[in-house]
Amino acid sequence: MQKKMAELKIGEIGKVVEMQAKGRIRQRLFDMGITPGIEVLMVRRAPLGDPFEIKLRGYQLSLRKVEGDEVVVEVKDA
Repeated sequence: MQKKMAELKIGEIGKVVEMQAKGRIRQRLFDMGITPGIEVLMVRRAPLGDPFEIKLRGYQLSLRKVEGDEVVVEVKDA
């Protein structure tokens, strides 16, 4: 099942399949290591859901919801 990265539930793992962002946001996400094929784990989110924290490539990263809405992931079945 595919969904936006910002929609992952805590503890869910998703594999990046599509980057919908354009321009500077796209480059910024690539620079932070969010590239097609990488797996991300939703670690936690702020009380109102923005920002949220993911784990990828051995480090944790906080993103805003608008950034996470630009990345489509394939959710791994538990």
